[in-house]
Amino acid sequence: MPSSYDRRVFLASLLGAAAGVAGLSGCAETSAAATDKGAATAPLADRVPAGTSLKIASYQNVQQLQFELAKLPELPFTVSSWVNIGAGPDVINAFRAKSLDVANNAGIPPIQAHYQGYDAKIVAIDVTRKPNYLFATKPGSDIRTVADFRGKKLAFSQGQAQGVVLLRALKKAGLKYDDVTLVPLTSNQFLTALQSGQVDVAPLANSQAPAYLQQYGSKGARSIATDVVDLLNLLWAPASVLADRAKAAAVAAYIPQWAKGQVWQYENPDRWNEEFYVNTQNLTLAQARAITALANKPLFPPSWDEAIAWEQETADLLAEGGFVKKFDVSSLFDHRFEGIAAKSVPAEYRS
Repeated sequence: MPSSYDRRVFLASLLGAAAGVAGLSGCAETSAAATDKGAATAPLADRVPAGTSLKIASYQNVQQLQFELAKLPELPFTVSSWVNIGAGPDVINAFRAKSLDVANNAGIPPIQAHYQGYDAKIVAIDVTRKPNYLFATKPGSDIRTVADFRGKKLAFSQGQAQGVVLLRALKKAGLKYDDVTLVPLTSNQFLTALQSGQVDVAPLANSQAPAYLQQYGSKGARSIATDVVDLLNLLWAPASVLADRAKAAAVAAYIPQWAKGQVWQYENPDRWNEEFYVNTQNLTLAQARAITALANKPLFPPSWDEAIAWEQETADLLAEGGFVKKFDVSSLFDHRFEGIAAKSVPAEYRS
């Protein structure tokens, strides 16, 4: 197991510029002081007050495209900016900078934000039952199973979904952290690290893998499937945003649109393949279809019990490795929003 000093150095490399400037303890104090606890627990307003606006994350413009193609009703508030941002560490920094009000991420970024002392809450849950990631090897690799990861260099992003998928896969294979070398990177560096041989293995999103394997498969790169799921696809927002009664009402109004957009995408794969993967991502139709075939059916649980349990398991797994301190994840969920997504979709999309 790496020393506590090594852990601190590793964590510092991932926290980002905002955390580095403010300091972790300072951020915690500032965040706690800025949050009106009474407002954060007050019942949600029935209507969004006039003049309310939100800055919403839309990585690769997915949200706008979903809403446009699905012909969803106009939102009852102004979207002052759609922010092309997706990676958890980038989202946390944008929250700190007040340049973002709502984001769509996996389960691990809220845990990372808590560890950094930043107060943000989960407001909507979509459960994923099938893996969204697979492991890709560098060209010329002889790795064929997760058990072969022993002694290898693995791309690891502590603050992103790819990180927890890797940790869960290692645990399932009976490998300890000191059996491998975790190389701290963010997910947008994974492809370059594989191509250059900086790492032996990296977890790639299903949407990334086809293009990588098409280019490097003939040179010995391969994919290794995993049945490890990253259970949570979620919406979350800074506690200071949710303490604002008008903004909290706007977030509540956004959740149904977010859920319906995902349902439309799932029910219209051919249109989505053409409009998104082919027209905006420059993939071939065959590659698009391969990605869509792996897509998860969106499932919005009326109760968050399973999500909370999974989030606790994830936080505990990180704590076991010394990446975060153990804590009760129930503080990450704002239950005023529980069930909103489920009520907005047909029964078959409620898990």
